[in-house]
Amino acid sequence: MSVTIDIAGLPVEQISFTPSPLAELCMALHALSQPSHHPGLGSWTTATTAALDPCLADRLLEADFMWRSSFADIFMPFAGTPGGTGRPAATLAEELDVLDRMDDERFVAAALEHCWLALHHEGGAPSPLRNPAARARALEIAAARGPRPLDFSLRLLDDTASVRVWLRRLLEDCEEAFFGETWKRIEPQQSADARHKTQVLRHKGLPAALAQVSAALSVDEERTTITADKMVNGSTSANDPRTGTGLVFIPTNFGWPHLLVLHAPGWRPVVHYPLGSPAPASVPGSVEMLTRRMEALAHPMRMRLCRSLARAPYTTSELATVCGITAPEVSRHLSVLKKAGLLHTRRQGRYAQHQLDLTVVARIGSDFIEGILR
Repeated sequence: MSVTIDIAGLPVEQISFTPSPLAELCMALHALSQPSHHPGLGSWTTATTAALDPCLADRLLEADFMWRSSFADIFMPFAGTPGGTGRPAATLAEELDVLDRMDDERFVAAALEHCWLALHHEGGAPSPLRNPAARARALEIAAARGPRPLDFSLRLLDDTASVRVWLRRLLEDCEEAFFGETWKRIEPQQSADARHKTQVLRHKGLPAALAQVSAALSVDEERTTITADKMVNGSTSANDPRTGTGLVFIPTNFGWPHLLVLHAPGWRPVVHYPLGSPAPASVPGSVEMLTRRMEALAHPMRMRLCRSLARAPYTTSELATVCGITAPEVSRHLSVLKKAGLLHTRRQGRYAQHQLDLTVVARIGSDFIEGILR
């Protein structure tokens, strides 16, 4: 499985490396909501969470599905705004201004990306603002995530303008509360990395630059296609005149082990790559349990399920939609994972939600965690 980016004939001048404060804020929010994904950030996430104003913490919970289990495309508005530069702005305020210029249909689709992807896999992606069936399906998917995502999705669909104002104010408050100081500290490192990789690209070529970005990236001999080794299939083009040509690489201090590739239809491609790759500590386990767990993970479909379950809780029906198999088949695979002690299951209203136990999985090895979270 992989995500491919068509770069045939793309001039090297249209491949850029540059930081994005808004994209990095998304990753920081993700780290706060999923600290188990980022053991190397434990001190920062603990201190920042402890210092958060309770009101701000509650407001973050209202929309955390946009950065908790997936990364909503609205955090890279420069890639989805026709007629723009196609590159991030220098400040968070400027990037939020770009987001403000995005039309409502594109904004809603990007904010409800997890719903949109499900609709896309089901044979189309009409706007839930215009299509009653798409609206009903989006709300059904949100309801399976819990009452907060459902409430936020209802507000977003019924009063998009006020939610846009609410979201901008929330992100501005995050900048004031913790992100502003954090960005001052990390932005020079990201800018230096972007300059370095730009020089590598210009003087040593694209293969050398990609090798420094991530071992999961490669380019074919003809320099026509970049391939990202990820547990998901997708494709995009850096040569689509309808969206604007170009490819942007964005560094992140909060990203490991995630390597993100924005490949949504109608958006320019973006690669969001982590700086550094700290590995979690390994804790030995019994041979019998290790064997059981490795056997449970050896099945390709269970590997695909683990990719979703590592990011957030999912219901059986959601997993069936994501993986394109029946709910009974999902249940059988989940049963194997449960017997190996790899899953947590909890009730959320009338839904049973399952999630991978990353602490247990970390004992198997960092390569597995990095692979499923990439």
